[in-house]
Amino acid sequence: MKIISYTLCLQLFILNSATASSLPADTTLPPTIDTNYLHKGPVIDTNLFRTRPAAVKDYRPTVAGMTVPILLISYGFFALKNPTLQSLNHSTKAELREDHPNFSTHIDNYLEYAPALSVYALNLAGIHGEHNFRDRTMILGISTLLMTSTVGILKSSTHVLRPDGSTYNSFPSGHTATSFMGAEFMRMEYKDVSPWYGVAGYAMAATTGALRMYNNRHWLSDVVTGAGIGILSTKAAYFLYPKLQKVFSPKSSMNVMVMPNYNADWKTFGVGLVFLPKK
Repeated sequence: MKIISYTLCLQLFILNSATASSLPADTTLPPTIDTNYLHKGPVIDTNLFRTRPAAVKDYRPTVAGMTVPILLISYGFFALKNPTLQSLNHSTKAELREDHPNFSTHIDNYLEYAPALSVYALNLAGIHGEHNFRDRTMILGISTLLMTSTVGILKSSTHVLRPDGSTYNSFPSGHTATSFMGAEFMRMEYKDVSPWYGVAGYAMAATTGALRMYNNRHWLSDVVTGAGIGILSTKAAYFLYPKLQKVFSPKSSMNVMVMPNYNADWKTFGVGLVFLPKK
C-alpha cells in the first residue's frame, strides 16, 4: 500500500501543545462565558488523530476583512522605494534609539508564539473554540505554510539591510508575521465566544512587532508588512481548509491521518498529514 506523506511544519508554536491531551470542539460557547460550560479538568480526545466525518463550515472572507491586511502589505512594498516612507523608517528608528539607547530583550522570541499557543491552552482549560484539535491544527498548519513561504521568499529576494546592519533579510518581519498569524487564528476560533480573546491575541502580536523595532531588528515597514502577511495567511487557511476537507471526504478514495512530526534538520516539532488509500 502506497503512503503519500506531506508535512506542514508549524515552527515551534504548536509544538509542546500537540500531545496526548486536547479537547473536542463540538460545542461553541455563547458570547458571555458561562462557567457551566467549563470542564473541571482536561478531556482526553481518543479520536485525536482520526479523520472527523463532520464537515467544517465554509468561510467567506469579507471585503472589509481583506482590506486591512492587503493595505498593510501594500504599505510595505511602497516603502521599499518611496523616499517619504523610507524617511519615516529612519526617523522612527532614531526616535526609539534616542529614547531607549540600551534597550534589549529576548521576550519577542517567545511572545511571537503566544497567540497560537493560547488557543490550545484555552481548549485544555475547557473553553472550546470553533474547531476540534485536528481541524484547528490543520488550519494552523496551512496558515504557517503560507506565511513562512511568503516571508522566506520576500526576505531572500528583497535584500533589505536590518536597522542594526547585521544581515540583508530585514523585509518583512517574520516574528511579527508569526504573531499576527496566531492572533487572527485566536480571533477566528473564539469570535463566537467573546471578542476579547481576539483583542488579547492582537495585543500580544502588536507588542511583538513593537519589540522588534525597539530591539533595532526591523524597520517600521518590515513590521507593518509582517502583520499583513500573518493575518492574510490565516484568512486564506480558513478559506482553503473546508475545500481540502471535501476533497478527502468519506466519499474520497483517501483517508487522512494527522501525525506528530520532528524535523531533525531544523530541530522543530510539528504535525504531518498522511494520506492512505482506502481498502
